[in-house]
Amino acid sequence: MTLPTARRSRFAFTMLTSLFFLWGFVHNLDPILIPHLRRSFSLTVLQAALVDSAVYIAYFVMALPAGLLIRRAGYRCTIIAGLGLFGIGSLLFLPAADTHRYTVFLAALFIIACGLTLLETAANPYAALLGRPERATQRLNLAQSFNGLAAAIAPIVGARLILVQGPTDQQLQAMTASARQAALAAEAASVKGPYLVLGLVIFAIAIVFWFIRLPEPERKGGEPGADGAAASASTAIGLAWAHAPIRRAVIAQFFYVGAQVCVFSFFILFAASAAGLSHIAAADYLGWGCGVAFVAGRFAGTCAMKYVAPARLLLGYALICALLSVVTMFASGMACVAAVIGIVFFMSIMFPTIFSLGIQGAGANTEMGSSLIIMAIVGGALLPLAFGFVSDITHSIQLAYVVPLACFLVVAWFARTALARERNAAPVSPLTNGALKRV
Repeated sequence: MTLPTARRSRFAFTMLTSLFFLWGFVHNLDPILIPHLRRSFSLTVLQAALVDSAVYIAYFVMALPAGLLIRRAGYRCTIIAGLGLFGIGSLLFLPAADTHRYTVFLAALFIIACGLTLLETAANPYAALLGRPERATQRLNLAQSFNGLAAAIAPIVGARLILVQGPTDQQLQAMTASARQAALAAEAASVKGPYLVLGLVIFAIAIVFWFIRLPEPERKGGEPGADGAAASASTAIGLAWAHAPIRRAVIAQFFYVGAQVCVFSFFILFAASAAGLSHIAAADYLGWGCGVAFVAGRFAGTCAMKYVAPARLLLGYALICALLSVVTMFASGMACVAAVIGIVFFMSIMFPTIFSLGIQGAGANTEMGSSLIIMAIVGGALLPLAFGFVSDITHSIQLAYVVPLACFLVVAWFARTALARERNAAPVSPLTNGALKRV
């Protein structure tokens, strides 16, 4: 079959880009939900941290089923299924607020994250597919740039829509138990409007994907998935894991996502401790500083890849992030905050670049390889625990940046191996298993 027309490819890429923005937006509402739900339900810090756990565990649970779904039903159907779960989870915030049950909120977040897992497992390799093979990594970074844009917008918008001004802690203490419960329930209800709108937007986009025609990678008869015959899940996983670039990308992505969550999730506590900022001022630096740095880094990195090999750029950026982590550990005042914002700028290209380099040349292993790399997002649930442990035993949140430092060195190792592979082989397409067909 012939390749899709340039116009249809651009439209498909535009639709995919909207998905990158949407899942970036909902992910970056989580730092707003954590303090909001902690107050509304009088939670401990550990209980409030279950918000992140519910999200990142879903990636670990759903990534392999997502890869199998792609192999059986294709990218388009997987994207529609992911949008469906995303929308259902968003609408579940309404009964969660009405019943004022924290477990329902966690269930809603888990369902949203299951949908996001399907979307990310499908959209990342699909974005790499739509266009010239030699520009695959640059194209994926461009799509991921809109994920970074959402990281800048979501905290600012979410704080104004969700963090309503309720009674002070002193006023709550003076209330009767029933009045206090009613006041906290009213605060929790502030999530209903934003998540209702989000859910409706998601379903509208799912309808668009239902009716548009997208190209799918055509499988050859001898490959898994041809003529409805798919290899067993264990065989597919084993074949994907045996592909060295995928295996290294899984390791690198585990540590990168862990570093990213450490930097973003603990930023407000870090800025308050190291630079003496109020929580409100620290939140502004998180949105306008880290958020803007993240999206700027994505766009700048995408442009830089026109002139610098992606693996070489990744290696340089990882080493810079490691150096800035050392600065963060031992500097003081606003220099620390500036160093962290610098880390955010340079780490912005890491997720899509690791992903694209990992599946490069994977052929029939692309779908399961994508699933394994998405599973590695579970690093965002585990490595922040190490960050918190180091902070507790050293009584210094700055010294805890030894954890991101180690993570960035792992990313540098991955980039070095990818660069060595590029020197020994000509660039190939992330998907080399045939032409495209219409579905």
